[in-house]
Amino acid sequence: MALEKKQRDPNAKKAQGKKEPEKEPKKAAAKKETAKKPAAKKEPAKKKEAPKAKPAPLIVRASSRYVRVAPRKARLIADQVRGLQIDKARALLQFSPRGAAADIGKLIESAAANAENNFDLVADEMRVAEITVDEGPTLRRYRPRALGRATPINKRTSHIAVALSPDEEI
Repeated sequence: MALEKKQRDPNAKKAQGKKEPEKEPKKAAAKKETAKKPAAKKEPAKKKEAPKAKPAPLIVRASSRYVRVAPRKARLIADQVRGLQIDKARALLQFSPRGAAADIGKLIESAAANAENNFDLVADEMRVAEITVDEGPTLRRYRPRALGRATPINKRTSHIAVALSPDEEI
């Protein structure tokens, strides 16, 4: 009869259904504790006004495409004039024996004219900031040789680009 009363007693069922929580290993408990901590709220970053920088120096560009000179030969001249002032580059190109010097000289003169006409700059106070020589398409030709053979002739072309910028040293 005692058993029946326990079963009939609603409080007794609740007590029987509850189980004591099992003890977790220390490592798992430590992980849960760190996970339960609320994350620190980050305050929105205040926007700082950047000091006004000097405007970027004006760059005047000119390019010439499909120039009938091998890029390897034109790069030799381009490396000599890169970084020079306009008047020094003109002098170097005028007396250079290489064929590419004439084409690069014309291109630098064109960029200097662009600076004067389009941007109202003094051309003599400019320097060669960048000069690049890229490979253009190759014209493939054939030359007849002995015993009915033919050998290929590659006529290479170049794309040359020049950028001038005002010289701050003057």
